Amino acid sequence: MIEIVTQPEKIGISEEKFSEAMALLNNTVADGQLMGAAMQVARSGKALPVVAVGQRELREGGEPVEQDTLFLIASITKPVVCAAVMKLIEQGRLCLDDRASDYLPQFGNRGKDAILLRHLLTHTSGLPDMLPDNQSLRQTHQPLSIFVDKMCDLDLLFEPGTNISYQSCGIAVLSAVVEKLEGRPMPEILKSQFFDPLGLADSSLGKQMDRTDRISEIKIPKGGDGGGGGTDWDWNSDYWHGFGAPWGGMFTTPADLTTLCQMFLNGGSWEGVRLLGEATVRAMTQDQTREMPDLPASGKLRHRWGLGWRLRDAGLYGDLVSPRTFGHGGATGTVAWMDPESGVSFVLLTNQADAAKILRPRLSNVIASAVL
Repeated sequence: MIEIVTQPEKIGISEEKFSEAMALLNNTVADGQLMGAAMQVARSGKALPVVAVGQRELREGGEPVEQDTLFLIASITKPVVCAAVMKLIEQGRLCLDDRASDYLPQFGNRGKDAILLRHLLTHTSGLPDMLPDNQSLRQTHQPLSIFVDKMCDLDLLFEPGTNISYQSCGIAVLSAVVEKLEGRPMPEILKSQFFDPLGLADSSLGKQMDRTDRISEIKIPKGGDGGGGGTDWDWNSDYWHGFGAPWGGMFTTPADLTTLCQMFLNGGSWEGVRLLGEATVRAMTQDQTREMPDLPASGKLRHRWGLGWRLRDAGLYGDLVSPRTFGHGGATGTVAWMDPESGVSFVLLTNQADAAKILRPRLSNVIASAVL
């Protein structure tokens, strides 16, 4: 795990500015805008202690958020799954310009035979974000395999490589490709390739049964992917906790996620253990959509993607990070970003998406401005 230091100046962070960040977070909870959250700031392999505020249970007077509270991080799961794809590329078992249908023949219909792995990793495949019947499938507690089967029958929104459109379906297809080549499920792959080598005992795709008492409940807005709340298929349900969605089903703590972020900033290695090659990390964190010839210029300016990582995004990472910053946000109210120029990583895990949408860029600005 990452080394903890208690004084911000020891990692080149202004104590005054860090206090401002804590005050902003605390005030958001005190004002009733946010149920609970935890954040951690790290730089060059060392981290400040996790700041935990608010409560993790929906009931009035519920249990507080603690440093080891587990959060469903939603779409921050995506680049972790993409890292498993990149492991196969490192091993010479895949290439970015391979067709997904070469590994999933049932996927190669209705124009999807033109989809390359590169398209799935950069949200340029033409697949929709979610299945049209996503809600009904969840209401009837369908397994992940049924979701993937239905994705294989989808029509495309546009020809692959001609537009950028965020697609959770594409990450599910990538996961299915990796599972077929590895011969085991994605939760096991992530555990053996990343979580265990990094010592991330609290991280998993889908819940760990011996840690369920530490999971934060989510205050779910009406409508949307979260299920509206109070159902047996929403983000707080046993069904969804065990589903293990490769596009959004990872549970972790701020400390575990910070360690993962610092590994990426360190070029793919951590404490003498190499998990990804430097060339792999470089490919994942540089602008891959810029060189795609058939993408509209306006799209390349609005949406910049590496391989799995979203590049500098003011709506998520604020206005003051460097152009090289990469990270991801999650619909449950989470964000993690890494700035290679400063060596800073920032993790904010909340349990209320509507409040987090406003808080994430503002809190990121305070942290980015705190670098000495």
